[in-house]
Amino acid sequence: MFKDKVLLITGGTGSFGNAVLRRFVSLDIKEIRIFSRDEKKQDNMRYKYADDRLKFYIGDVRDYDSIMNAMRGVDYVFHSAALKQVPSCEFHPIEAVKTNIIGTENVLTAAINAEVKHVIGLSTDKAVYPINAMGTSKAMMEKVLIAKSRQGGNKTVICGTRYGNVMASRGSVIPLFVGLINENKELTLTDPNMTRFMMTLDDAVDLVLFAFNNGAPGDIFVQKAPAVTIGDMTKALCELMGKSNYPTRVIGTRHGEKKCESLLSREEMACALDMGSYYKIPPDLRDLNYAKYVDIGEESITDAKEYNSDNTERLDVEGMKLLLNKLKFIQAASKGKIIDPEE
Repeated sequence: MFKDKVLLITGGTGSFGNAVLRRFVSLDIKEIRIFSRDEKKQDNMRYKYADDRLKFYIGDVRDYDSIMNAMRGVDYVFHSAALKQVPSCEFHPIEAVKTNIIGTENVLTAAINAEVKHVIGLSTDKAVYPINAMGTSKAMMEKVLIAKSRQGGNKTVICGTRYGNVMASRGSVIPLFVGLINENKELTLTDPNMTRFMMTLDDAVDLVLFAFNNGAPGDIFVQKAPAVTIGDMTKALCELMGKSNYPTRVIGTRHGEKKCESLLSREEMACALDMGSYYKIPPDLRDLNYAKYVDIGEESITDAKEYNSDNTERLDVEGMKLLLNKLKFIQAASKGKIIDPEE
C-alpha cells in the first residue's frame, strides 16, 4: 500500500509522530515528511535516523501556506499536530482553537487542494462529552474533519482515529511517576478510583494503519482498550520498580477532569460497526433538512450505552503490570535505567 508513496506527519516530532515514524521507516516507502515547529527535535531526529527518505519541514498548522508547502506531492497524511495538555488549553483556550480547530481546517484544505489520497486525523476520548477546553476543541476538530470529508469525496479520503490514554506518551502520567519515584518524591493522585483507558504507542500505530486500510470518508475509528483505576495503575508501577507501599497522597479531582473517560458516546454506539478489535463510527451524512433532526427520533439511541472506561474490560494490578511491561521504558526503569519514554 505504501510502496513508493510519500507520507506527511504533522506534529512529527511529538509522541505519536515519533511512533508512526518508527513503524513507517521500516516499510518500503519512498519519503516521510516531518512537519513541526520544533527545529531542535527535527535535528535530533535527523541524526538519530540518518535516513535519506526523511525530509523535514519547519512550520505551523496555523499557517496555511507553510502546511501547503509541505503537502505538495504527498500521498498520505497523518495529522497529529495539536495542543493536548488539558491545563494549557484550559488557561489558553483560544490557542487550542487556533491549533486544534483552525489548524486542522488548514491541513485538510491543503490535502484536498494537493489531491492527497488519504488523511488520518488524531483525536482523543476527551472529545466525547467534553468538559474542558482541550476536549471541546478536539470535538470541534472531529466536526471539521467530517465536514471536510464531504468535500474530499473519494479523491481525498479523510478519516479520524480516537484514542484513550497512550502509556508513556508525552501526555501520560506514567513517565512523571517514574521520575518522581527515582527522585524519592511522593506520588499525588487526584482520585484513586478514577478510571482511564490504557494502550501502548504500538497499539496506537496499529489503529492508524487499520484506518488507512479500512477507512471511508468521514469514518472515525476507535480501538477497544482495557481500563484501570489510577490507584491500581500506581500500585502496579510501584511494584514493577521494586517500591511496594510507596508513599502516595490523594489531592482531589482537578479542574477539567472526569471520573471516567468515554471513547464512544451513546449516540455513536447506536450506529457503530464492530470490527473485531476496533469500532468504526460512520459519519452522519444527513443534510440541512432539519425535519430529520427535530421530528424523527431513533429508538436505537435510546437503548444504546456509551463505551467508557468504567464499562470496558477492567485490568487489576497484575494485568496492569503485564501491560506496563510491554514498554521498553518500564523494562529499563524496573532495572534502574533511564531511557526516553518515547523509545
